[in-house]
Amino acid sequence: MRANHVKRRLAAGEPSIGTWLSLPSPEAAEYAAGIGFDWLTVDAEHNPTDINTLARMFVAMAASNTAPMVRIPWNSPEHFKRALDAGAWGIVVPMVNSREEAERAVQAARYFPQGNRSVGGGRHALSFGTVGEEYFRRANDEILLVLQIEHADGVEHADEILSVPGVDACFIGPNDMAASMGLGLGVPLESDEPRLVEAILHVRDTCRRHGVAPGIHCSDAAGVNFRLGQGFRFCAMASELRYMMAGLKNDLATLDWQGAGAQMATEPAVAGAVVRY
Repeated sequence: MRANHVKRRLAAGEPSIGTWLSLPSPEAAEYAAGIGFDWLTVDAEHNPTDINTLARMFVAMAASNTAPMVRIPWNSPEHFKRALDAGAWGIVVPMVNSREEAERAVQAARYFPQGNRSVGGGRHALSFGTVGEEYFRRANDEILLVLQIEHADGVEHADEILSVPGVDACFIGPNDMAASMGLGLGVPLESDEPRLVEAILHVRDTCRRHGVAPGIHCSDAAGVNFRLGQGFRFCAMASELRYMMAGLKNDLATLDWQGAGAQMATEPAVAGAVVRY
């Protein structure tokens, strides 16, 4: 059975870097998996990714050394069951605000005796390159459970949340956290707003006390380097959609539309000319 290298790196205190997959596309997942990220998280919370597409995205990533993960829509057992049975190596759970919610997540992510995850399926074993018997025996040790603290209530209860046994990592969502604090929508991920900075560092310090890997969403490589310097270990570098749109916009802005139009207006037409792409 393939070992979950992300879980091992985080347990050893080493950084693990990935990105978000916003597009419900196996092709995009396959391309991104070949770059060299530790992990890719399919964002099934805010994007129209159904369970069949999710499974095919995991299949597309299987030939790489990139761990397939998913952010489920909500902290409810059916989302864990379907995503894990589809082959996820890790689950990111949004909006965890209390110890009870953290315990619920652990229960849904683990088989008996550590939890109450339902036994069944076969795609999960294929994802780890093994058979069902070994998967059932080792899954509790290999599945990475990441809880998101992204609300002021979660910050307030961080100590209770992160002390729950079975939590591997915490992932801070700065945008939702800032919104819940009344700081507005779309606040920069590396904002220096004092209240947000204080909340983020409080969660980081609480993670350290409980042996949980601190993580956070970052805007780009510079943001990741900044957060690594602060002691964060599980860092997401934007998303494939963000980089696709940024690249297109940047190049589009450099086009010389007027110059090209003027040149075409002065060139004589050539009969039977063939345009080659």
